[in-house]
Amino acid sequence: MTLSSTTDKVINLDTAIIGGGVAGLWLLERLRDRGYSCALFNKGSLGAEQTLASQGMIHGGVKYTLAGALSGASEAIADMPGLWRSCLKGEGEVDLRQTRLLSDHFYMWSASAAGRLTSFFASRALRGRVEKVPPAERPPLFDTPQFSGSLYKLVDMVVDVPSLIANLAGNNKGLLFALGDHQWQRRGDKAELQLADGTRVCARHFVLAAGRGNAAVLEKLGADQPQQQLRPLRQLVVRHHHPYAFYGHCLGADKTPRLTISSHPADDGAMIWYLGGSLAEEGARMSDDALIAAGRRELAQLFPWLDFRDADFSTLYIERAEPRQPGLTRPDQAFAELAQGLDNVIVAWPTKLTLAPNMARRVMALLPAPIEAEAGIEQLQARLGTPTLAPLPWETP
Repeated sequence: MTLSSTTDKVINLDTAIIGGGVAGLWLLERLRDRGYSCALFNKGSLGAEQTLASQGMIHGGVKYTLAGALSGASEAIADMPGLWRSCLKGEGEVDLRQTRLLSDHFYMWSASAAGRLTSFFASRALRGRVEKVPPAERPPLFDTPQFSGSLYKLVDMVVDVPSLIANLAGNNKGLLFALGDHQWQRRGDKAELQLADGTRVCARHFVLAAGRGNAAVLEKLGADQPQQQLRPLRQLVVRHHHPYAFYGHCLGADKTPRLTISSHPADDGAMIWYLGGSLAEEGARMSDDALIAAGRRELAQLFPWLDFRDADFSTLYIERAEPRQPGLTRPDQAFAELAQGLDNVIVAWPTKLTLAPNMARRVMALLPAPIEAEAGIEQLQARLGTPTLAPLPWETP
């Protein structure tokens, strides 16, 4: 079977991906390697919003065991660090050899002894995924007699997200297109994308991987399923001059880590601490000033040996897009499903950076085998430019 020929005003593709975050870029590389005629369309800069607002954590779900037991979420992503590591070596399903690794491990610590969790982390269930750090091997941040809590080392790691996006974009050069003015058209149970010059992009399947933008596309196409939920967060950005690049979760009373820290050295020599966890979830309901005050108190309590009085604090509001769950709970896994009433539109959310490979696999399970097609890539290149790479949120003027 062969797709109809490409004309001046109709461009045919096997698969058209909408959204240039890590999920869409990862999927594009998988499909290209499998022989699909495919292209990615992105409105704005690659990686903007949810991808670059993430903390770059590639985790295996241990942070979801804070209730003292394994959960569906923890087991669903247990293999993710190993999969990503193979890709970073150039031996996995995508080539990430140009992606910078910020840290090959992640820490979890408690400000005081946590007996029940200490026993659980030492259990057979987590063997090989968590190890207790003896005092002599503590990272510099905790190499002080003022720290008397417990410290664990996880198999999780942290990637530099801008280099990840640049890596994936470079791998798929020539298949990335900046989507300017456009319209969505529905013809019965099929969707089409119409460009500003009237050119119709027809695809056997459109894959919506645009984060919270998925809902807007579905609305334009008159489809109300699957539904989306948004998880608002207000994260803290702390610019300081302490020489500690640290990546870790602080244990608290809740199932969510009390505080999550990732570090990002700035070009001017400052250190950026990007703070998430319960602080960011609660921060979504706070004003900027209230969150900054709460963040200062947290750092003073957790690191009394450090002085943050001269640090610069700012906030970053983001909304994580996910498939709607009963009670708005966190989804355990990546998601991909056909849009109701449209047989050529797949709606997908990775739900977490670490699960981008799972989302790609779920999408690919819904696609028929690739067929010979006149992809019209040259026609797209003549009509559309290439999207730029987005900067980190705190680097935006």
